Amino acid sequence: MIKLILTGFMATGKSAIGPIAARRLGWRFIDSDAIVIAAAGKPIAAIFAQDGEPHFRALERAALASIASDRHRCPQCHTPMPSVVSTGGGAIVDEANLAEMRRAGVIVCLTARPDVIALRVGRSVARRPKLMEGGKPLEARIRELMAERAPAYARADATVDTSDLPIEKAVDSVLDAFVARARLRCAPSA
Repeated sequence: MIKLILTGFMATGKSAIGPIAARRLGWRFIDSDAIVIAAAGKPIAAIFAQDGEPHFRALERAALASIASDRHRCPQCHTPMPSVVSTGGGAIVDEANLAEMRRAGVIVCLTARPDVIALRVGRSVARRPKLMEGGKPLEARIRELMAERAPAYARADATVDTSDLPIEKAVDSVLDAFVARARLRCAPSA
């Protein structure tokens, strides 16, 4: 069963859009960061601080491999249950993660302008270790990270800019992109 996989930079709406999209579709919602936090027994900022980014990325890789291979079935009819998956902002940068995500479903990248992301991040900067690196002003660091990750984000099946969209419209756009890409993926070849 194909999954709707949300990726993209932090504060672009993955955690907000994912549960709403899942509810509308009647599917499960899976947050890969929540799986990492549960496996580590501590928040992401603490994983970065105490164990380092390589350890976090290894936990993230294991979580995505598990999600991609998940064959959770309906207890009544035993058909595979679809899901909407929210990934961490840097997950798609890793080639192994990208391969798992491609194998599992349609990847929709959420994006937003750096000034919008800075506003959305607000006071949660301390919980976002990648924004703390380098001691740069917030918006400059966001632009820098977005530029580094741009080639990876470009590998998604579709992109939705959430900068100026109310949440329900953003969900509509994500679902439209997903349906269009899922049809192409499932279409018979000529």
